Amino acid sequence: MTKKVLVTGVSSGIGRAQAQLFLEHGYEVYGVDKGEKPLLVGAFHFLKLDLRDNLVPLFDWLPEVDILCNTAGKLDAYKALLDTSEEEIEDILAINLLATMRITRFYLTKMLEKKAGIIINMCSIASFLAGGGGAAYTTSKHALAGFTKQLALDYADKGIQVFGLAPGAIKTAMTASDFEEGGLADWVAAETPIKRWLEPEEIAEVTLFLASGKASGMQGEILKIDGGWSLK
Repeated sequence: MTKKVLVTGVSSGIGRAQAQLFLEHGYEVYGVDKGEKPLLVGAFHFLKLDLRDNLVPLFDWLPEVDILCNTAGKLDAYKALLDTSEEEIEDILAINLLATMRITRFYLTKMLEKKAGIIINMCSIASFLAGGGGAAYTTSKHALAGFTKQLALDYADKGIQVFGLAPGAIKTAMTASDFEEGGLADWVAAETPIKRWLEPEEIAEVTLFLASGKASGMQGEILKIDGGWSLK
C-alpha cells in the first residue's frame, strides 16, 4: 500500500529534496508551501498555503498521512535580541515552532487511530548551541527539539515514531545571502570540519532512512547532519 507523506516547505531547499526522493521511491507526496508549486515528477500533490494562516484548508485537503515531515522554517538574520522586533519574534516562532505543533497535533490523532505513524521535525544545530542563528531562531529551534523529545516519549508505546533532523550549513534559498559578496559562505565552509556546505539531498537521504521503517529501534533521536560543526 502506497504511503502518504506530507512535506511542509516543499517549494525549495530541503523540503523539495525530501519530496523528490520520496517520489523516486514510490511514495505519494503531498506538499504545502506559501511559494509556487515545484516541478516534481510522480504522485505529487500541492497546496499553496502560508502556515501562519488558518490551517483548516490543509486539514480538509489532506485528512491523514503516514509520514509527516515538518520541514518549513525561517531564519532571522542572526539578530541579537535587542535588534529583533516583536513582529520578527512572533513570525519566527509562528513558522518554526507553532505551525509544527498545530500540524502535528492534527495528524497525530489520525496516526493514533492506526497505531502507526512517523513524524520528522526539522530541528537545527541551533537546537543545541548558540551561533547557528539569532535570538529568535535559536530559541525556536531549542524549543522544537524539546517538543520533539517530549512527543517521542509520550507516544513511544502507541506505535508513533518521532525524530528530529539537525542540519548545519545547507545550500538553500534560505541561506543564499551567505553566498553574496561579503557573505559568510567561505567562512562557514572553513569553520566546518569537512570544509564544505552540505546539499539538501544529503538531508533528504537521512529523512528517507528514518521514514523507511528501518530505524524501528530508534525513538526521539535528533540527528546532527552538520559536517562536524558541533564537534568543536
